[in-house]
Amino acid sequence: MLILASNSPRRKQLLALGGREFVIVAAEVDERLKPGESPRAYVLRLAETKARAVVPEAGPEDVVIAADTTVVDGDDILGKPVDEIEAESMLRRLRGRTHQVYTAIAALRVADDTLLTDWCKTDVPMREYSDDELMAYISTGDPLDKAGAYAIQHAGFNPVENLQDCFANVVGLPLCHLMRTLRKLDILPEVDIPRACQSALHYQCPIHSQVLYGDA
Repeated sequence: MLILASNSPRRKQLLALGGREFVIVAAEVDERLKPGESPRAYVLRLAETKARAVVPEAGPEDVVIAADTTVVDGDDILGKPVDEIEAESMLRRLRGRTHQVYTAIAALRVADDTLLTDWCKTDVPMREYSDDELMAYISTGDPLDKAGAYAIQHAGFNPVENLQDCFANVVGLPLCHLMRTLRKLDILPEVDIPRACQSALHYQCPIHSQVLYGDA
Protein backbone atom coordinates (compact mmCIF):
# COMPACT_ATOMS: atom_id res chain seq x y z
CA MET A 1 0.00 0.00 0.00
CA LEU A 2 1.16 3.51 -0.77
CA ILE A 3 0.71 6.11 1.96
CA LEU A 4 0.70 9.80 1.07
CA ALA A 5 1.96 11.82 4.02
CA SER A 6 0.04 14.94 3.06
CA ASN A 7 -3.39 16.52 3.34
CA SER A 8 -2.80 18.60 0.20
CA PRO A 9 -5.67 18.12 -2.25
CA ARG A 10 -3.30 19.01 -5.07
CA ARG A 11 -0.83 16.25 -4.18
CA LYS A 12 -3.73 13.84 -3.76
CA GLN A 13 -5.02 14.63 -7.24
CA LEU A 14 -1.58 14.32 -8.82
CA LEU A 15 -0.72 11.03 -7.12
CA ALA A 16 -4.08 9.59 -8.18
CA LEU A 17 -3.01 10.06 -11.80
CA GLY A 18 -0.64 7.11 -11.33
CA GLY A 19 -3.57 4.70 -11.13
CA ARG A 20 -2.46 3.05 -7.87
CA GLU A 21 -4.51 3.01 -4.71
CA PHE A 22 -3.18 4.92 -1.74
CA VAL A 23 -4.27 6.18 1.65
CA ILE A 24 -3.59 9.53 3.26
CA VAL A 25 -1.93 9.91 6.64
CA ALA A 26 -1.13 13.58 7.16
CA ALA A 27 2.24 14.43 8.68
CA GLU A 28 2.52 17.21 11.23
CA VAL A 29 6.09 18.50 11.43
CA ASP A 30 7.97 21.65 12.38
CA GLU A 31 8.52 23.48 9.09
CA ARG A 32 10.71 26.29 10.39
CA LEU A 33 13.81 27.03 8.35
CA LYS A 34 17.16 26.35 10.01
CA PRO A 35 19.82 29.10 9.98
CA GLY A 36 21.85 29.01 6.78
CA GLU A 37 19.74 26.23 5.26
CA SER A 38 19.52 26.27 1.45
CA PRO A 39 16.15 25.80 -0.28
CA ARG A 40 17.23 22.38 -1.58
CA ALA A 41 18.39 21.21 1.85
CA TYR A 42 15.25 22.62 3.44
CA VAL A 43 12.75 20.78 1.24
CA LEU A 44 14.77 17.53 1.35
CA ARG A 45 14.87 17.64 5.15
CA LEU A 46 11.15 18.27 5.44
CA ALA A 47 10.21 15.58 2.92
CA GLU A 48 12.21 12.99 4.86
CA THR A 49 10.86 14.23 8.20
CA LYS A 50 7.28 13.97 6.94
CA ALA A 51 7.84 10.45 5.65
CA ARG A 52 9.31 9.26 8.93
CA ALA A 53 6.59 10.99 10.95
CA VAL A 54 3.87 8.66 9.65
CA VAL A 55 5.83 5.37 9.86
CA PRO A 56 4.24 4.50 13.24
CA GLU A 57 0.86 4.41 11.48
CA ALA A 58 2.10 2.37 8.51
CA GLY A 59 2.18 -1.36 8.00
CA PRO A 60 5.33 -3.39 7.31
CA GLU A 61 4.49 -3.73 3.61
CA ASP A 62 3.72 -0.06 3.06
CA VAL A 63 5.68 2.61 1.21
CA VAL A 64 5.33 6.17 2.48
CA ILE A 65 5.48 9.05 0.01
CA ALA A 66 6.11 12.56 1.28
CA ALA A 67 6.87 15.88 -0.38
CA ASP A 68 7.65 19.45 0.49
CA THR A 69 7.43 22.48 -1.81
CA THR A 70 8.76 25.98 -1.34
CA VAL A 71 8.80 29.17 -3.38
CA VAL A 72 12.13 30.99 -3.60
CA ASP A 73 12.76 34.53 -4.80
CA GLY A 74 16.41 35.51 -4.72
CA ASP A 75 17.68 34.61 -1.27
CA ASP A 76 14.23 34.49 0.31
CA ILE A 77 11.93 31.53 0.88
CA LEU A 78 8.32 32.65 0.56
CA GLY A 79 5.89 30.67 2.68
CA LYS A 80 2.14 30.99 2.93
CA PRO A 81 1.00 34.58 3.52
CA VAL A 82 -0.42 35.28 6.96
CA ASP A 83 -3.08 37.62 5.61
CA GLU A 84 -4.28 39.47 2.50
CA ILE A 85 -1.78 42.27 3.01
CA GLU A 86 1.15 39.87 2.89
CA ALA A 87 -0.41 38.05 -0.08
CA GLU A 88 -0.59 41.34 -1.97
CA SER A 89 3.03 42.10 -1.12
CA MET A 90 4.19 38.71 -2.38
CA LEU A 91 2.24 38.91 -5.62
CA ARG A 92 3.51 42.40 -6.34
CA ARG A 93 7.05 41.22 -5.65
CA LEU A 94 6.79 38.26 -8.04
CA ARG A 95 4.94 40.07 -10.84
CA GLY A 96 6.78 40.21 -14.17
CA ARG A 97 9.80 38.33 -12.80
CA THR A 98 11.11 34.77 -12.68
CA HIS A 99 11.46 32.95 -9.39
CA GLN A 100 12.06 29.31 -8.45
CA VAL A 101 9.96 26.55 -6.95
CA TYR A 102 11.69 23.65 -5.21
CA THR A 103 10.00 20.36 -4.36
CA ALA A 104 11.61 17.40 -2.66
CA ILE A 105 10.07 13.95 -2.52
CA ALA A 106 10.84 11.07 -0.18
CA ALA A 107 9.81 7.43 -0.59
CA LEU A 108 10.28 5.27 2.49
CA ARG A 109 9.85 1.48 2.37
CA VAL A 110 8.81 0.53 5.87
CA ALA A 111 9.91 -3.12 5.69
CA ASP A 112 13.64 -2.35 5.55
CA ASP A 113 13.69 1.41 6.22
CA THR A 114 14.95 2.12 2.70
CA LEU A 115 14.64 5.85 2.05
CA LEU A 116 15.01 7.37 -1.40
CA THR A 117 14.82 11.08 -2.09
CA ASP A 118 14.75 13.29 -5.16
CA TRP A 119 14.18 16.95 -5.84
CA CYS A 120 13.12 19.28 -8.61
CA LYS A 121 13.62 22.98 -9.29
CA THR A 122 11.42 24.91 -11.69
CA ASP A 123 12.00 28.41 -13.00
CA VAL A 124 8.64 30.18 -12.90
CA PRO A 125 8.14 33.29 -15.09
CA MET A 126 5.24 35.37 -13.78
CA ARG A 127 3.25 37.51 -16.18
CA GLU A 128 2.56 41.21 -15.79
CA TYR A 129 -0.89 40.83 -14.24
CA SER A 130 -2.68 44.08 -13.45
CA ASP A 131 -3.46 45.48 -10.01
CA ASP A 132 -7.14 44.75 -10.62
CA GLU A 133 -6.37 41.12 -11.47
CA LEU A 134 -4.14 40.82 -8.42
CA MET A 135 -6.76 42.19 -6.02
CA ALA A 136 -9.56 40.13 -7.57
CA TYR A 137 -7.49 37.00 -7.06
CA ILE A 138 -6.74 37.87 -3.45
CA SER A 139 -10.47 38.37 -2.85
CA THR A 140 -11.07 34.70 -3.70
CA GLY A 141 -9.05 33.65 -0.65
CA ASP A 142 -7.01 31.23 -2.76
CA PRO A 143 -3.59 32.81 -2.07
CA LEU A 144 -3.83 32.40 1.70
CA ASP A 145 -2.97 28.69 1.75
CA LYS A 146 -0.38 28.78 -1.04
CA ALA A 147 3.36 29.27 -0.72
CA GLY A 148 4.22 32.45 -2.58
CA ALA A 149 0.52 33.43 -2.49
CA TYR A 150 -0.46 31.85 -5.80
CA ALA A 151 -1.58 28.63 -7.47
CA ILE A 152 -0.15 28.13 -10.95
CA GLN A 153 -3.22 26.15 -11.97
CA HIS A 154 -5.79 28.79 -10.95
CA ALA A 155 -7.85 29.24 -14.12
CA GLY A 156 -9.17 32.66 -13.21
CA PHE A 157 -5.78 34.20 -12.46
CA ASN A 158 -3.29 32.32 -14.67
CA PRO A 159 -0.26 33.98 -13.05
CA VAL A 160 2.44 32.20 -15.06
CA GLU A 161 3.39 32.49 -18.71
CA ASN A 162 5.90 30.74 -20.99
CA LEU A 163 6.80 28.01 -18.49
CA GLN A 164 9.48 25.70 -19.92
CA ASP A 165 9.87 23.34 -17.01
CA CYS A 166 7.93 20.95 -14.74
CA PHE A 167 4.40 22.28 -14.16
CA ALA A 168 3.52 19.52 -11.66
CA ASN A 169 6.44 20.58 -9.49
CA VAL A 170 4.89 24.01 -9.02
CA VAL A 171 1.56 22.39 -8.15
CA GLY A 172 3.37 20.38 -5.48
CA LEU A 173 4.36 16.92 -6.74
CA PRO A 174 6.77 16.38 -9.67
CA LEU A 175 5.33 13.12 -10.95
CA CYS A 176 8.16 12.06 -13.24
CA HIS A 177 10.66 12.52 -10.41
CA LEU A 178 8.39 10.47 -8.16
CA MET A 179 7.99 7.81 -10.85
CA ARG A 180 11.73 7.34 -11.29
CA THR A 181 12.15 7.15 -7.51
CA LEU A 182 9.41 4.54 -7.03
CA ARG A 183 10.84 2.55 -9.94
CA LYS A 184 13.95 1.98 -7.82
CA LEU A 185 11.65 0.32 -5.25
CA ASP A 186 10.11 -1.87 -7.99
CA ILE A 187 6.87 0.11 -7.88
CA LEU A 188 5.63 0.81 -11.38
CA PRO A 189 2.72 3.03 -12.43
CA GLU A 190 -0.47 1.58 -13.82
CA VAL A 191 -0.68 4.24 -16.54
CA ASP A 192 1.51 6.42 -18.76
CA ILE A 193 2.41 9.04 -16.16
CA PRO A 194 3.70 11.78 -18.49
CA ARG A 195 0.62 11.51 -20.69
CA ALA A 196 -1.75 11.48 -17.71
CA CYS A 197 0.02 14.44 -16.10
CA GLN A 198 0.02 16.55 -19.24
CA SER A 199 -3.62 15.76 -19.94
CA ALA A 200 -4.71 16.66 -16.41
CA LEU A 201 -2.68 19.87 -16.27
CA HIS A 202 -3.30 20.91 -19.89
CA TYR A 203 0.42 21.41 -20.39
CA GLN A 204 2.88 20.02 -22.92
CA CYS A 205 5.90 19.22 -20.78
CA PRO A 206 9.23 19.67 -22.59
CA ILE A 207 11.38 17.86 -20.01
CA HIS A 208 9.61 14.61 -19.03
CA SER A 209 11.78 12.35 -21.17
CA GLN A 210 14.92 13.93 -19.80
CA VAL A 211 13.69 13.44 -16.24
CA LEU A 212 12.71 9.83 -16.75
CA TYR A 213 15.57 8.72 -18.96
CA GLY A 214 18.21 11.42 -18.62
CA ASP A 215 19.75 13.36 -15.78
CA ALA A 216 17.37 16.25 -15.11
